[in-house]
Amino acid sequence: MTPAEKTAQARSLLDTPLFHALWDEMEAAAINACIYADPKDDEKRGAYAAEARAIRNFRSKLNALVSEANTQRNGAPA
Repeated sequence: MTPAEKTAQARSLLDTPLFHALWDEMEAAAINACIYADPKDDEKRGAYAAEARAIRNFRSKLNALVSEANTQRNGAPA
């Protein structure tokens, strides 16, 4: 897949309201599960926290792909 194709697909996903709704739901569920997990169950809380971080990282990567394509590269920095 070319960089232009990746950017187009990322833009398409980010333009879909259902995409945001589903990921918002999943992130909120992971955060709530982390908060309300048994305080003695470090493994479970860690897993939920990792899930929330993974969701945020995925969304950040998509946003970075789109914003990177939007910036113009004017040669070497001054």
